[in-house]
Amino acid sequence: MATIDGRPAQYGISLKQLRELMEHRGPEGVNKIAEFGGIHELCKKLYTSPNEGLSGSKADEEHRRETFGSNVIPPKPPKTFLTLVWEALQDVTLIILEVAALVSLGLSFYKPADEDAPVLQEEEEHHGWIEGLAILISVIVVVIVTAFNDYSKERQFRGLQNRIEGEHKFSVIRGGEVCQISVGDILVGDIAQVKYGDLLPADGCLIQSNDLKVDESSLTGESDHVKKGADVDPMVLSGTHVMEGSGKMVVTAVGVNSQAGIIFTLLGAAVDEQEAEIKKMKKEAKRAIKQKSLTGESDGRAQIKGNQAPTQRQTVTSEGTKSESEGNHVPQSSSSSAAAETGHKKEKSVLQAKLTKLAIQIGYAGSTIAVLTVIILIIQFCIKTFVIDEKPWKNTYANNLVKHLIIGVTVLVVAVPEGLPLAVTLSLAYSVKKMMKDNNLVRHLDACETMGNATAICSDKTGTLTTNRMTVVQSYICEKLCKVLPTLSDIPQHVGNLITMGISVNSAYTSNIMGGHNPGDLPIQVGNKTECALLGFVQGLGVKYQSIRDEITEDKFTRVYTFNSVRKSMGTVIPRPNGGYRLYTKGASEIIMKKCAFIYGHEGTLEKFTRDMQERLIREVIEPMACDGLRTISVAYRDFVPGKAAINEVHIDGEPNWDDEENIMTNLTCLCVVGIEDPVRPEVPDAIRKCQRAGITVRMVTGDNINTARSIASKCGILRPNDDFLILEGKEFNRRIRDSNGDIQQHLIDKVWPKLRVLARSSPTDKYTLVKGIIDSTVSENREVVAVTGDGTNDGPALKKADVGFAMGIAGTDVAKEASDIILTDDNFSSIVKAVMWGRNVYDSIAKFLQFQLTVNVVAVIVAFIGACAVQDSPLKAVQMLWVNLIMDTLASLALATEFPTPDLLLRKPYGRTKPLISRTMMKNILGQALYQLVIIFGLLFVGDLILDIESGRGQELNAGPTQHFTIIFNTFVMMTLFNEINARKIHGQRNVIEGLLTNPIFYTIWIFTMISQVLIIQYGKMAFSTKALSLDQWLWCVFFGIGTLVWGQLITSVPTRKLPKILSWGRGHPEEYTDAMNLGEERFDSIDSDKKPRAGQILWIRGLTRLQTQVIGGELQERLIPVPYSKSNTDQAIRVVNAFRQGLDARYGDHTNTSLAEVLRKQTSLSKRLSETSSIEYADNIPDELTIPEIDVERLSSHSHTETAV
Repeated sequence: MATIDGRPAQYGISLKQLRELMEHRGPEGVNKIAEFGGIHELCKKLYTSPNEGLSGSKADEEHRRETFGSNVIPPKPPKTFLTLVWEALQDVTLIILEVAALVSLGLSFYKPADEDAPVLQEEEEHHGWIEGLAILISVIVVVIVTAFNDYSKERQFRGLQNRIEGEHKFSVIRGGEVCQISVGDILVGDIAQVKYGDLLPADGCLIQSNDLKVDESSLTGESDHVKKGADVDPMVLSGTHVMEGSGKMVVTAVGVNSQAGIIFTLLGAAVDEQEAEIKKMKKEAKRAIKQKSLTGESDGRAQIKGNQAPTQRQTVTSEGTKSESEGNHVPQSSSSSAAAETGHKKEKSVLQAKLTKLAIQIGYAGSTIAVLTVIILIIQFCIKTFVIDEKPWKNTYANNLVKHLIIGVTVLVVAVPEGLPLAVTLSLAYSVKKMMKDNNLVRHLDACETMGNATAICSDKTGTLTTNRMTVVQSYICEKLCKVLPTLSDIPQHVGNLITMGISVNSAYTSNIMGGHNPGDLPIQVGNKTECALLGFVQGLGVKYQSIRDEITEDKFTRVYTFNSVRKSMGTVIPRPNGGYRLYTKGASEIIMKKCAFIYGHEGTLEKFTRDMQERLIREVIEPMACDGLRTISVAYRDFVPGKAAINEVHIDGEPNWDDEENIMTNLTCLCVVGIEDPVRPEVPDAIRKCQRAGITVRMVTGDNINTARSIASKCGILRPNDDFLILEGKEFNRRIRDSNGDIQQHLIDKVWPKLRVLARSSPTDKYTLVKGIIDSTVSENREVVAVTGDGTNDGPALKKADVGFAMGIAGTDVAKEASDIILTDDNFSSIVKAVMWGRNVYDSIAKFLQFQLTVNVVAVIVAFIGACAVQDSPLKAVQMLWVNLIMDTLASLALATEFPTPDLLLRKPYGRTKPLISRTMMKNILGQALYQLVIIFGLLFVGDLILDIESGRGQELNAGPTQHFTIIFNTFVMMTLFNEINARKIHGQRNVIEGLLTNPIFYTIWIFTMISQVLIIQYGKMAFSTKALSLDQWLWCVFFGIGTLVWGQLITSVPTRKLPKILSWGRGHPEEYTDAMNLGEERFDSIDSDKKPRAGQILWIRGLTRLQTQVIGGELQERLIPVPYSKSNTDQAIRVVNAFRQGLDARYGDHTNTSLAEVLRKQTSLSKRLSETSSIEYADNIPDELTIPEIDVERLSSHSHTETAV
């Protein structure tokens, strides 16, 4: 018989049997495991040990992968480069340009039979086709550059997704040691430790559990938490969240064989079919409209919509009823929560809204000028040819008309800010990459720029403002306050034994103190840091807590009352050696004190703990500790005995009702009070000062005692002397914001939040209420932009509601990370300040590019338009304008979008949601530079030939060859644009435009490359670029005019901005007003009512902005077309690592390599809702009104807050 590491190669249970086993729930699951001989026998069949785990040998691991599979799902192949090229070719303006260029190319080879046709110059006859070819090549370059950018961008953000996936570790036991491994490495037979806040990465059967409750809504749609236990419901499934308690499970299914993996495979197939069906329906709809329009039915679309909507409404209603009857109905509160949050996330990005509005304004102007240019050129040509010269029509004139059209389309190409989405993309991509080094792991790209507008930060205390390295520094035992830690000999023996036993047993066994990696290193705290501090206290007394744990293992526990935000304490019941039970409990001092009836006094004598003694203890011990910034924890116990009971014991007959927590947790005996120090991070006070200087209000929201919170807030600088501020406890906060009926009122919140700086003894619900209250408030001129930090499972709603949610990378639970926008990999508040700098830098980078881009666009468009009117030709040829538009804009976006942030960014207030994207200072620079450039160009156009003594290029035939005159105009324009790129680096009126230039190698490398390229184009471009080589003197004139932009820029800076009218700013107003414009996509024009349909010109430029919408707005089009179930799991499960590039990525898969199941699970949707709606495909316009769900009801949320947060 074949063996692996000395054991048989054949397992006692097959893969098929394991899959079938995991399909059972509740009592059925218990019975099914019993059929295999119980959980321990199941472990034997898998050759694993409940206590030792797998051996960890490579041979064993490889054999398990081959037999049961690995914890990954084969990814769907990413889009190929050719696919991305095809997508880039869909741009309407490029298609028009391609067609016009092909027509021009064809006409250039056409030789008229007419003898009276003018004979072209020999050179032109041979090279007339070059312009058409050059335009085609330029379009190809545009497409390839766009596709390459999409391809590289996709790769970069897949890498980011891998980084996030790599961050997800899980605790397993291998070789008797607890170790953290990547979720992709989990194998069948692993013994995994399950704890509060975990996102389970694989299926398993519970070996042991403590008060374990799991949220299975991601698989079943049920929002209620399911109680799990070896004798209740031992099956735990991948993709579910541990909301309370802890436990240990043996892994029975991984990857595609797990329940979530099976569902995901089916769901993937369903979505693929759905996408195909959607395409088919769109084609049929178009065909139906076409047929109806031919038969004279103008309102065909309206009829289709009218007939379709009721059908869909009926379908959804019936499906909902079906789900409810089957027990899979998602409650309204859950659904509304998801819907509200989805809506909020759509509204989040201020920059997106402003850019959309600006693009609309530019598009209107550009399309108008483009059409006018074509009309004027054609009218002038017709009047001159057919009226003045009285010539008959000749076929060769078609070429002239096509060239006029090309000029007009080129003007449109220049006018529409093609470089803008690229600038946004590059700026965000560059920032996200650099932010990783600053310990900010960005999950949602819009959060990056939103942080630049942040006006408020609601921060946790522990670990964010403090080091989260906790130590006990004071203790109160047997009426003796010690500010130096005692030894065991200083404490009465029986009390010392109770304290060490109570702390060792009544702490999560996942909390441990490990030795440092090197001699002399500080011990490493693993798990809950408060518990680690208490375990360190036990070690300081000279007792090994692990010895006690080895003696009393978790499977001997009778009952565990896990810590949560309601209890604010933890309790563990263990059997007594002589019969009966002992309850150990620990928690917040005030909470435990109220439940104590006895205390050990001097020399360890038992005393009654009277109300007066409690108040004195609080006043003389707990409050002074809290005022020193210490967190106070009390430890207590209670005995339940079957025989004669002492004064502090309770007599029992049989086993007590452990579910009657109120009576169990009473008449306790207090053992000790300890003060735990968690020092403020040394860098935090300076970081908070920077925030306050930058116009950001920092508030601390903590579960700690109000005195502890006040002390830490003062040390951090949140509370400043002479400031008018409020410090409230959660109870008082709720009293102030609720009316007589107990309902939260916004006007009452508005009286509290402006002055509130510290919220102590708060619950996650209080945090959510505060965040929502600040966001919804209209007290400020601009809506507040709120960032929130969180680490617990219950922080999810607040993290989602916030404009930017920060989860703790070290202390944070999987649930909190999933709800967040940015993960702080070092749990440090200073990293939030860096995120603010990067966010403002993104905003500034876009503004810099806009300042540069618009100057180029304004000048190029006006020159083309005036040139068409004045000299019947554009001084800037089509290929030249494409060079300026594509190459310079693309390169400039890269150069200006990669500026490094400076500390000066934190010396000004946030921009605000309604502040215009283009400020008066920027508009002054744009118009000033445009004026200078237009004067120079028109001067060269009309008198340049006389000044420079060269042949004039005005009035020549359209097909004539290039001239030095127009070449100088083109070269001067590019030189002025190049030097103005240096000016564009400053947008706030700074005079030193060269400052920091050498610190950005990307900028000066691109600038030099562009200059060299321009020299080659001028000297060697010839017919392809319509240029003629220039002499050195002519080059010096061009460079002189270019350098003049730097001098002129200094003069513009001297003009006082305040005197300029506010109307000169663009992009002003509330971003919410432009949500509809942001959501416009190409399919809207095919499915919109005729009376609401945009005009043709509007369609043209909006479609030209498709790239802007899909890249910046984040694939909302895809969401509009594919029906998504309105359930909480959609929001909670969708990781959406790169929101802004979802259209370029498959939303369900990770990298080209295998993706771990746990990462996939973050993106899966609710099975019951999703599959029920698979058959009812509908367009966004037809979503029934019933599915528009109101905002989260905080009252309802608070009534369901039974989940847990950290001690």
